Amino acid sequence: MTKRPTSEQLEKLKAFGSATIHEAQGQKGAFEASMKPLDPTLRLVGRALTVELRPDDNLLIHYAVARAEPGDVLVVDAKGFLEAGPWGDVLTLAAQQRGIAGLVINGAVRDAESIIEMGFPIFCRGLSIKGTAKEQNGKVNVPLYMNGVAINPGDVIVGDRDGLVVVAAAEVADTIAASERRELKEVDMRRAILDGKTTVELLNLKAALEEFGHRI
Repeated sequence: MTKRPTSEQLEKLKAFGSATIHEAQGQKGAFEASMKPLDPTLRLVGRALTVELRPDDNLLIHYAVARAEPGDVLVVDAKGFLEAGPWGDVLTLAAQQRGIAGLVINGAVRDAESIIEMGFPIFCRGLSIKGTAKEQNGKVNVPLYMNGVAINPGDVIVGDRDGLVVVAAAEVADTIAASERRELKEVDMRRAILDGKTTVELLNLKAALEEFGHRI
């Protein structure tokens, strides 16, 4: 059984940029760019509690909120449907009371202004004022494939202004170490640039450029 990430590990991942994590783990785990933060000033990190549902029904979202643990991020596959908002400010309040860290939904939300004022991190594909029914079954804590990535229950979701990335639960420690190495490497690169080096030199791009007739 995969060990749950610790609070310290989650905080370390939250401190890294989503782009840093994506690059550090071999350019994998990035959600499609269509997923946007409702409030770009908020950062998101937590363990995935996955939900699969019909796009115009939110019954299983209420169930997932009721069984969520503090620090979970709800990852909801609403099939990219944008003509209904299965999440609003009432569910946001309920989620905050449960200690839920945020929401990622392949679909729309509503009550955006209220949610932003409440300081709850949400990534979604859009907004819709239309409500949903509460009648259809779905699935909770199952593997999902949405927005270009596979997400398993317990994987770590990290989001910021730049985007969203998933880190497999079994790879959290390795990803933190790789992200730290990448950040140190970029510190050295910035120092070299300030000392007069070009990115062409630092990234060894001269040969590739000369192949196309560009000489420096």
